[in-house]
Amino acid sequence: MNVSVAEAKAKFSELIKRAEAGEEIVVTRHGKAVARVMPPEPERELLPRIGALKGKIWIAEDFDAPLDDFKDYMK
Repeated sequence: MNVSVAEAKAKFSELIKRAEAGEEIVVTRHGKAVARVMPPEPERELLPRIGALKGKIWIAEDFDAPLDDFKDYMK
């Protein structure tokens, strides 16, 4: 559905209801599209943050050991 900016201002609540119902509304100015009012994307299920990667990541024992390539810079 295409509506002008003036019409969108006058019927904003109605346009929001239509977007909630799944309709896409294109707002135009002088016949050119300037914005779209769309229903939100379905929310994705998020992984739990704390402990989500437990057992999937490991850190090597020498992780923070100095690198041989940087010996000249560590004097």
